[in-house]
Amino acid sequence: MGNYPVFLLGLPVAHRLLGLKETLVASILLENVSVSFPVYNSSTRSIKNRLIQSATGGQIRADGATQRISIVQALQNINLSLKSGDRIGLVGHNGAGKTTLLRVLGGIYEPNCGRVSVDGSTVPLFDISLGMNQESTGYENIILRGLFLGLTRQQIKSRLDEIAEFTELGDFLDLPIRTYSAGMQMRLAFAVSTSVVPDILLLDEGIGAGDASFLQKARERLKHFTDQVSIIVLSSHSEELISGMCSQALLMEHGQIVKHGPTEEVLALYRAMRGQ
Repeated sequence: MGNYPVFLLGLPVAHRLLGLKETLVASILLENVSVSFPVYNSSTRSIKNRLIQSATGGQIRADGATQRISIVQALQNINLSLKSGDRIGLVGHNGAGKTTLLRVLGGIYEPNCGRVSVDGSTVPLFDISLGMNQESTGYENIILRGLFLGLTRQQIKSRLDEIAEFTELGDFLDLPIRTYSAGMQMRLAFAVSTSVVPDILLLDEGIGAGDASFLQKARERLKHFTDQVSIIVLSSHSEELISGMCSQALLMEHGQIVKHGPTEEVLALYRAMRGQ
């Protein structure tokens, strides 16, 4: 079925909406996947490039033909196989490749080489601006994002009150979302996205912008997903969250997989690498 977001995966969504029994078994397979980004006119930025490399962990090399293009190697030869029931946490410092991997799984980034196969409807809980219009109201964006996730207008309207209540945004839902803070937009996107139970949930803890009480509320809602979603891929700096939600973990460094295994083993290695 390829690496496409849920709104392009018509059959699983249609089955769920019609109440039919699904025979699809969700799965993720990555074979020798690499992702790189060219940075043009960078010959005068050698100092900046070195700072970027040390700060993000990205590997930067010059293009052999022109020497005016730097190549940021975000992922290198990633091999990963996940099946129904898997809950995997992505760990590593900022720039290790965790978010890039999530975006590849969500169909946002195409790999430069390698093969990506994602079977099952997918909801990505990151990049909150996707499917939202800054000039439209909160209520209008509930409909827009719901359509983005594969729901019909009737189905969205039937969930409108529950979604609005969960956001705790009140009268702000009548205002354009360009007037919202980042945390308020996250609340709105999170509430709509978690009104649909997908086969595969892609989660970046970065969506947790906002006050502690709502973050706790969001985590409780995610726990409700645990028994319903076939596969969860979670990127987080919280060892407590990774340990609580994931049975396995993936440690990344410089866009590569350092270790993939039981959560506590991977976290122990990550602590050792940080000198803890």
